[in-house]
Amino acid sequence: MEEAGIEDPVVFEEDPGTSSRLHPLQRPKFGELLTYAQPGDTVHISEMFRLVRGTGHILDVLDVLHRDQVALRIHDGAFSAMDLTARHPRTGELLSTVKFMVQTLAAASELQRDLQRELTYDGLRAAEAKGSRGGRRPAVPADTTDVVRAAYLEGRSIAALARDHGVSRGAIRTAVADLLPGHTATEEEDAPAPELLATLDMPGKVADFLRAAELEPAERAALDEGQAVRRGTGYTLRVSAVPAVHRQLLDRCQPLDGGQGVQAVPAQRKARREYENRVNALVSSQASAAPRA
Repeated sequence: MEEAGIEDPVVFEEDPGTSSRLHPLQRPKFGELLTYAQPGDTVHISEMFRLVRGTGHILDVLDVLHRDQVALRIHDGAFSAMDLTARHPRTGELLSTVKFMVQTLAAASELQRDLQRELTYDGLRAAEAKGSRGGRRPAVPADTTDVVRAAYLEGRSIAALARDHGVSRGAIRTAVADLLPGHTATEEEDAPAPELLATLDMPGKVADFLRAAELEPAERAALDEGQAVRRGTGYTLRVSAVPAVHRQLLDRCQPLDGGQGVQAVPAQRKARREYENRVNALVSSQASAAPRA
């Protein structure tokens, strides 16, 4: 702030876990900033795309700042040399040249991000085709699991095996889980079959809300691994997860329906209900396909 020549700044820092896809006008800290700012104040941002992602978001922010008579200063990036608050003296609308440059630069940056994401997905698919799997590797490598199991059957203790292989006792227990006392084959036979992954298209407004919510690790992983699919000016997130995770995500976005002092946004409520219909259809299809005793 001192380098930018700002005296006595009031700093509003968004939670690092806040999704960059969430509309800036829905972000808690940016809402606090707008409430705090007074006519004549200036909002300073290091780089525009720390706050917004798409053209619509930028124009929405500029309209709100103009309404509140608050100036905007971008310090780095393509927008740093532009007066984004320049408006026609009679109509009060953004100058056509400013609007054109904002839309052009935002579209170019959005295209760059989409291309990077597509290349990332292509790389992951290529790695999977070669047999490489993502995620954390097992603590006990597959090529030594048989050795660990054989040593355990010969009477070697779990603690000793953990020392021998430089792993935790829990890792050894995982490798010999079916050999531990109390484990029976009947338990495995009676256990319910694992749920298969199901792919559903989640409306972008639902995905934006969930990314900013507190989620369980499985829920967060499903969102992070989802594939964005453009739909006109919006998008859907193609999420692959077991049905139980889809149901949990549906429960998480219940606030979009409003209630408890929260005013619902019609577009968000519609998006949540679309996702609800898809999850319910998935559950119904599973129930009808389940074998009957």
